[in-house]
Amino acid sequence: MTTYWTTIDSPVGALLLTAGPSGVLTSLSVPGQKNGRTVQEAWRHDPGPFRGAEEQLAAYFSGELKEFQLELSPEGTDFRRRVWDALDDVPYGATTTYGEIAARVGASRMAVRAVGGAIGANPLLILRPCHRVIGANGTLTGYAGGLERKTTLLSLEGAL
Repeated sequence: MTTYWTTIDSPVGALLLTAGPSGVLTSLSVPGQKNGRTVQEAWRHDPGPFRGAEEQLAAYFSGELKEFQLELSPEGTDFRRRVWDALDDVPYGATTTYGEIAARVGASRMAVRAVGGAIGANPLLILRPCHRVIGANGTLTGYAGGLERKTTLLSLEGAL
């Protein structure tokens, strides 16, 4: 299976985007990201499949786009996919908690840690807005891309 990749400059650093053979996005990573992807020798560098993502990301970072309209195909378990889908319901400029995401996916209070693990494993940073999830006490907690990037993204969206 061919994996395509490209990098895009952004205010939060270089963004590494990957797509499968059909050109559908499978990941967006940042340098130093916990569990982030790195370019593999067998991957094919081709910016073509990413033109729409590049345009939408530029509009997002300039404050002109509040909701991405991109086809996404992340790899993950059914539970992780449900959690990632719930992230899409958190609107631009708003925040939510891990407990609220757990409730949205029908997980018990005891499953909040598993929800946190799924959010931390989100392979599509920024596009799937895991940066909008904060601690129950309102603190900025965990972000695979680093708390500095989380702060930048939430500030851009007016949530801080």
